[in-house]
Amino acid sequence: MPDTPARHLVSTKFSPPRIGTRHVARSALLAQLKRMHHCTLALVTGAAGYGKTTLLAQWRQDRLKAGAEVAWVSLTVDDKGYTAFCTAFLEGMRRLGIEVDINLLREDNTLSAIEASVAIIVDAAAMLSKELYLIVDDYHHVEAPHAHKLIQKLLDQSPGNLHLVLASRVNPPLSLSRLRVMDQVVEIESAELPFDLAETRTFVEENLGADKINADELSLIHELTSGWPSCLQLIVIMLKNRPDTRSILNDLVWRSSDLQTYLREEVVAHLPIELVEVAETLSIFRRFNAPMAMAVTGNTGAGDLIQRMEDENLLIYRVDSDDRLIWYRFHPLFGEFLTARLEHRMRDVRALHRLGAHWFAGHDCLTEAVRHACLAEDVDFAIQVIERTAPATWTLDYLAPTLRLLERLPEDVLFRHQRLLFLACLTVSLTSRPGRAKSWLGRLQASDLSEHPELASGLPLIHGAIAVQDDDSERAIRLLEPVRDAPMENPFLRYVLLAALAVAYTTAGRYADARRLFDIHPIPPQDRGNDMALVAESARLTTYIAAGEMGVAEPLVSELLERSTREGGPRSICANLCASLLADAFYELDRIDDARELIANRFGLLHSSVPDVIVRTNISRSRLDLLQKGPDVALTFLRQQIAHLRCLGQIRPVAQLLGEQIRVCLIKGQRSHAMELLQSLEALAREHGSERGGRAELPVIATLARARVLSSEDSQAALQALNEVKDYADEFHRGRLGVLVDLLAAGVLEDLKRPEDSLVRLRRAVETGQRLGLVRTMLDEGALSEKLLPRLAGGDLQAPVRQYVDELIGKLTGPCAPSPATPRMRRTPTPGQAPQLTPREREILSLVAQAMSSKRIALTLDITLDTVKWNLRNIFAKLGVSSRYDAMVWARNQKLID
Repeated sequence: MPDTPARHLVSTKFSPPRIGTRHVARSALLAQLKRMHHCTLALVTGAAGYGKTTLLAQWRQDRLKAGAEVAWVSLTVDDKGYTAFCTAFLEGMRRLGIEVDINLLREDNTLSAIEASVAIIVDAAAMLSKELYLIVDDYHHVEAPHAHKLIQKLLDQSPGNLHLVLASRVNPPLSLSRLRVMDQVVEIESAELPFDLAETRTFVEENLGADKINADELSLIHELTSGWPSCLQLIVIMLKNRPDTRSILNDLVWRSSDLQTYLREEVVAHLPIELVEVAETLSIFRRFNAPMAMAVTGNTGAGDLIQRMEDENLLIYRVDSDDRLIWYRFHPLFGEFLTARLEHRMRDVRALHRLGAHWFAGHDCLTEAVRHACLAEDVDFAIQVIERTAPATWTLDYLAPTLRLLERLPEDVLFRHQRLLFLACLTVSLTSRPGRAKSWLGRLQASDLSEHPELASGLPLIHGAIAVQDDDSERAIRLLEPVRDAPMENPFLRYVLLAALAVAYTTAGRYADARRLFDIHPIPPQDRGNDMALVAESARLTTYIAAGEMGVAEPLVSELLERSTREGGPRSICANLCASLLADAFYELDRIDDARELIANRFGLLHSSVPDVIVRTNISRSRLDLLQKGPDVALTFLRQQIAHLRCLGQIRPVAQLLGEQIRVCLIKGQRSHAMELLQSLEALAREHGSERGGRAELPVIATLARARVLSSEDSQAALQALNEVKDYADEFHRGRLGVLVDLLAAGVLEDLKRPEDSLVRLRRAVETGQRLGLVRTMLDEGALSEKLLPRLAGGDLQAPVRQYVDELIGKLTGPCAPSPATPRMRRTPTPGQAPQLTPREREILSLVAQAMSSKRIALTLDITLDTVKWNLRNIFAKLGVSSRYDAMVWARNQKLID
């Protein structure tokens, strides 16, 4: 064959990038690409730096191991023309063993010449017995229409053993309808390319080393980057060079000169000035759409420019919305980069915030209207928005900008606006500021509310919310029960009532009453996405956690967390509340890594919420620290939290954490320090011993701690104390506490030489524990459980209880048995025991079995891609697998799906 320009191309053009030992295997995406051997085309599209090339390099290795022929072509801006493209493309074909005369296309770019070349390629490929893959990276550089025609013709006529794989920043102008109908194309789009949290962890640990950053820092990194691989690489480099900068990670990332350079040169440099200026203007808004963009930019073509941004994957994402408009947001770091450019160009952006505030107000987007009015320093307009807003449109989202407004509003102005004052009282009563709420509520009650009957009817709700924050469940019940069934047109206030009363009932151990609330006042389908309705639902599910019914609670809370994340985002109030509940359930079920991930970087749950949430989250966190990092780390955390919660006046959480601190000190052998802490705890219990509601638990907390301390020196006194705690657990239906007390009592009775009585308490502990689904309650007692449980191994237990005991013994005595400082591995399903999948998880797994991509599953079920990913992570954890394919095979073998 005569020499052609192809022979003089640099060899690196046909060499894939090296994959180092510290790469992240994209298991889920590679599982999607496994369908490629049945397909003609794989199309991977995504923004710059999202790992398209690395993914395909991994896929290339997989195909080579399978015995296929694979060629690689990397295009550059020099290949945008037809001749240059053909030269590179046909050289790639030649490396697969397909010879085509490049001069045919160089001298004749007519349709007939293209068809002749395609015919040569098709015939030559069909003569080869191997599977042939041509990977074309950076296809977005191609601009010549005839080049796209060549690819289109080849796709339309390709033999079964020839497969094209295209990676591009934009969707190429190819007609893929027929291929999609025939299931001949695998598509991986930008939304699927970011790392999930597990992949982020793997990447960071591979590059920095294990345990170099904690779970909170990892969660923060993942949130800041949204799994953007190139940005993660920059962070890793920064942390390697400047490990002391972890404490200012939030500011460090987007101010990085490397990141700024990357965004400037790789993302923005080649864009039209008009598009960049529109993007900069929109960057100050958390979400935007075409009509809003035209209003704030004054550019009538803003909608088309947004569409172009989406088409070209410019770090822009669609946002779920209930209205018919298509809303967008920028990647957070890209948004901050654009905002910095805007402020440098305009200096004063308050006018843009003002335009946005008026547009949002005119379209009933009240949260954004108030927020941008405040940013525009237009307090009068912010007050106008609140004053003329119908209470029926209030949401939890609305409270956050209201709180910011209150911080800059003089109280005399606040007191002149009754609706604003009412909302202020409600806001602070729901955000751990009961003292401030009481002060303002007095002014509101002293005013004439005759013109605002809906505000007057809402006063008991504010009183009730304050009582919940004060941990006075009895008072909350007295205040709220009389208005429980009263007509209430405002749905937001109705759900505040349901949530507050459900919390109070749960604290009082009245779980049936809490659940009956939602039978009497069911949440209608149209309100299932209402954020306050979601909070009310989370309060109902808290009853199962409080009762210790983990097997019942876990799937219900998982579904609500999925829905809350879809409706309000991963950091919405309800998503945080569900994360606290689910982390508690996961910990109890021995899903340690999942529990840690759920509460990582959610500091509000640790510091400022209702008492039950603070207790639950802090106890979960301290026990995770004890299990994964050792007693010293756990004690440090507990000391810090106790000091902080004392300042906030959170009495019951302080008592609970003191009790936990005593337990850890005893594990560490620090008995004298445990005695000192017990004296402090008992003084706290005496000080508040006459109080009712949630704080009535303080004497019980102190009694349990005293029993632990006395168990080694005065068994009779310890048993008496444990029996007192058992009475409380039975009265208030605290299932986990009852099991724990029975287990501890069995140990004390053993010491008292009463083996029959010990066996009775032990049997009751394991029978109840098995029924509730408790694991860590038994395992966390360590040596005691290891000594007692074997006594039941050969007993006349029912089969499920016997299996439960065997599993516990295996966890306590096996080669992977945990010590307080040893990390737990992920839980794997017990052979022969089918995991409990939720209906949504089964539905998604059945679609995975049909080889659907995550995006297609999201479209099929009308849910977000994040929701699909969330469910897949849960499925993997429950099945003990790491890929979609393994999950599908496992589920089929277990007959979980057809």
